Amino acid sequence: MNIQNMPAQGGSASGGKIYIGTDHAGYGLKDKLTSSLQAQGYEIIDKGAFAYNEGDDYPDFTIPVAREVSKDPENARGIILGATGEAEAITANKFPHVRAVAYYGEAQFVVDDHADIITRSRENNNTNVLSLGVRYLNEEAMMKVVNLWLTTPFGGGEKHIRRLAKIDNIQIND
Repeated sequence: MNIQNMPAQGGSASGGKIYIGTDHAGYGLKDKLTSSLQAQGYEIIDKGAFAYNEGDDYPDFTIPVAREVSKDPENARGIILGATGEAEAITANKFPHVRAVAYYGEAQFVVDDHADIITRSRENNNTNVLSLGVRYLNEEAMMKVVNLWLTTPFGGGEKHIRRLAKIDNIQIND
């Protein structure tokens, strides 16, 4: 993959393929998210859960989403719902070319730069998986951040392209 030639994902309120997965923690919000995104023109591919099961495991739904995004990181996006979103993001980031960000609510700014963490994740890091901590978000907050993430384009700055290329070139040797 050549990051310099990557299209600036986002910037449009409709269209595109989104893989969605959740364990039991996000099961109640998944259908609402799916319906809303389909109404906006997105193609949604549901990777489960397909029934509520309090004993299910988040990797079983995170892995299929991350695997699909890894296959086509320039065009596919993934949204994962989990209790905190953190473990789901860690799992997704194991896949090549996946850049997952965890989100579980608005941050308090401690410097004089008020760029939202989701905006930065897209503009600077071209994230292609959004991992939502649903125990900290209501439906309105979830939809607000999802729409922001989907419509914020990658900035494409030289330093960000260089940094992302370095990440994509990581090779783990045993």
